[in-house]
Amino acid sequence: MAAYKGFADCIRLLLYLNAYRGRQDKEGCTPLHWAAIRGNLEACTVLVQAGKKEDLMVTDNTGLTPAQLAADKKHRQVAFFLVVVMLESCLRNGGITTVSWESFQTSSLSRLTAGFGLFAWMGVFLATAGLVLFYRCSSKDPGYIRMNIHDQENMKDDEPFLKIDIGNPALLSGNWTQLCATCKIVRPLRAKHCSTCDRCVEQFDHHCPWVSNCIGKKNKWDFFLFLVLEVLAMLITGMVALTRVLTDPLAPSTFGAWLKHAGNQHIGALSFILADFFLLSGVGVLTCVQASQIARNITTNEMANVMRYSYLRGPGGRFRNPYDHGCKKNCSDFLINGYNEDVECNEESIESEGIGMVHMTRDASLPNGAHQTDGNGHLVIDVNKHSNSHQGHTPDCSHNHSHSHSQSNVPLGLGIGLGRNGSRSAVVS
Repeated sequence: MAAYKGFADCIRLLLYLNAYRGRQDKEGCTPLHWAAIRGNLEACTVLVQAGKKEDLMVTDNTGLTPAQLAADKKHRQVAFFLVVVMLESCLRNGGITTVSWESFQTSSLSRLTAGFGLFAWMGVFLATAGLVLFYRCSSKDPGYIRMNIHDQENMKDDEPFLKIDIGNPALLSGNWTQLCATCKIVRPLRAKHCSTCDRCVEQFDHHCPWVSNCIGKKNKWDFFLFLVLEVLAMLITGMVALTRVLTDPLAPSTFGAWLKHAGNQHIGALSFILADFFLLSGVGVLTCVQASQIARNITTNEMANVMRYSYLRGPGGRFRNPYDHGCKKNCSDFLINGYNEDVECNEESIESEGIGMVHMTRDASLPNGAHQTDGNGHLVIDVNKHSNSHQGHTPDCSHNHSHSHSQSNVPLGLGIGLGRNGSRSAVVS
């Protein structure tokens, strides 16, 4: 009672009369426990000076030491005093191993079992592995396509396209959007020029500001595995923290009282759980979206521009993904190779993306003025430099014209700009 009330003089008198300072009551508390509960620093000082170091490590029926009880009751000065005394006592005896981690744990939480400890360390391991993949994803080449930058001094002003492959099938078929004016290349069908990185990226998915890098063909595997590991780490650590708070032995039974108790006693754990929930929601959705796209072998960029890219449209303008080989093959190729190989479209694009140019063909063997339809229903017309001088020919005209010029594979718009002419046939859509 003297220790509980803080009567230091009465404590001195009782100790002088050889009162037993280590006696525990029905709750397992010693006089030092009661002095710590009440926050009586002077009473604790008298009891510690007259006692032994073992008195500081005695636990009550709930398994708490006097230092833990003082910390639980927010008596920081008393708790600090008791912890310092324990440290000094252990150092004088040549070691600090006898200082239990219980003095530094949240006192009202239950002891950490081996199972919970295993899950907690598993979460730490997964988070660390995710950070390693985060570094790889941010520093790795996402699939940059080599730029075709030439010496501007050696390039004539009237021939800006001579340094590129003007016979490229993409240009011949009229897909002018594959021509990158910045990188000076004809990029692959699924590539895109990133305005942030200022480079063309093969199988461009998106530019991620969190990793400060593009996500493309060469680092998408690292990005996806990074997301999976971080989601697992957040799930495990969040569940461990939530379970620890819910199993608090001192928590009230009613929800309102429990919430108030948790806010007062476990503010750090609740803050972690709240932050973990919001992060898990965003990263979890992103992981599911990426997994769905990998299963269909389609990129985020293609999903966002599905109405613009003609190779993603089938007959009737409906969506058609020519790179989808089925969920099983798409996933196995991605997980084993790290990326999915592109396959050529079986169907040629009927119209170019945004530029209605005349499509060229390589067949120039038709006589002047003759025409035919190809397999796609296009009208094939022979065009040469003599056509302007023979307007008004009738179908039964018997004039024969010789073609002395060789066939040109240059697209119509490009050939006119370069001053080239000759016999060639055009496909008019």
